[in-house]
Amino acid sequence: MINSKNDYLKYLKQDKLALGKNYKSPKLVHDEIWRFEILLRKTEYYVNCKKTFIGKLYSKVLQFLYYKKRLKYNTYIPLNVFGPGFSIAHFGSIIVNGNAKIGKNCRIQDSVTIGATNGASDAPVLGDNIFIGSGARIIGKVNIASDIAIGSNAVVVNNFNESGITIGGVPAKKISDNNSHSNLNKYLEIDK
Repeated sequence: MINSKNDYLKYLKQDKLALGKNYKSPKLVHDEIWRFEILLRKTEYYVNCKKTFIGKLYSKVLQFLYYKKRLKYNTYIPLNVFGPGFSIAHFGSIIVNGNAKIGKNCRIQDSVTIGATNGASDAPVLGDNIFIGSGARIIGKVNIASDIAIGSNAVVVNNFNESGITIGGVPAKKISDNNSHSNLNKYLEIDK
């Protein structure tokens, strides 16, 4: 969670690396995802850290702008869920429960759901260096260890406490001993 200006700058830097951007700022076209993630982090920073009247007012403006972008891109990602090094590969039907907690260096594809069941507040907790393939569903009070790749269209409803594996299928099970690192950007600071 972003709790200071230093955290904010760290998150921006790590997200930029995760997206594979090696230039200073987003281009006018073709960098929509990067601009979306910058708005996410700026909104988190103001909501979490700016407690003055002007800061709270500006955070409301940012929340409204972020809400509009989420609707535009059909990408529901609540504040304060993803750690630094977050990377969206493609926009489109991404739904994340606000109670979920996801560590650093997560790459998420399109059509992914990370949610609770039957209106429960218990949501998934994912470790660091996670890759989530297109169409994957991670549902309920599940814990996913670090360095795991979740295959496309997998349905994860059970805990996976073994690090450095690939899971897939319906319901998901271990399918290989390959970790997620080849699916993450090579410039990220990944603890190996």
